[in-house]
Amino acid sequence: MFKRLASLFIALLAVSACTSDKTATAASDPAAAKPATAAAAPTRDWQLGADYFLIDPRVPTTTGDKVEVVEVFSYACPHCAHFQPTMDELKAKLPANAQIVLLPAVFNPQWEPFARAFYTARSLGVLDKTHAALFEALHTQHQQLFSIDALANDFYAKYGVDPKSFLATANSFVTDSQIANGSNLVKAYGIGSTPTLVINGKYRVELTAEKKIGPSEALEIALMLVNKESAAKK
Repeated sequence: MFKRLASLFIALLAVSACTSDKTATAASDPAAAKPATAAAAPTRDWQLGADYFLIDPRVPTTTGDKVEVVEVFSYACPHCAHFQPTMDELKAKLPANAQIVLLPAVFNPQWEPFARAFYTARSLGVLDKTHAALFEALHTQHQQLFSIDALANDFYAKYGVDPKSFLATANSFVTDSQIANGSNLVKAYGIGSTPTLVINGKYRVELTAEKKIGPSEALEIALMLVNKESAAKK
């Protein structure tokens, strides 16, 4: 019975978890969720206000002189799991003066444990080796990691993290503050769905089946905007 309920929970996440209450889902087309495999020549003349959006007022960045590329995501979001190979490709193609920043969104209470897990893993120095692995555990292996306790004991413990230390950090005032600050950033960016990319606190790139912007198109737009912002810094 528990396994059937857990499977239903995952199915509900897959249908509705990647959008906030105020917007339609951004990546509901399975074709749009396929990861990009190779760089290509520009496929369109990308237009501000149609294919990507200006964030006004601009949100301050955290990367100093580097062009900031924020991915707003959730481990609960299956589209974010599908987008992970594209993020790996984007990271490999970014110029040296650009930097990726990950920002977990909390659109509903079910997402909060995953945001806590992200900040805790980063604090404990295990984020690099657990980030992609958690997507794999949730969306490929269908592990039942729906609470902070399950995440601590059944996932992060496998990477050498003491569950008590993990839970103490996850439930700390510092993590509470990081979640609150992250939620404020998501609002300032005007984000209602995941995954979404934010370029230098200035531009928002959304995946949308309606406008035929999938992972490969988002990658292309993001690189175009990074190059634009890099040129503006010179």
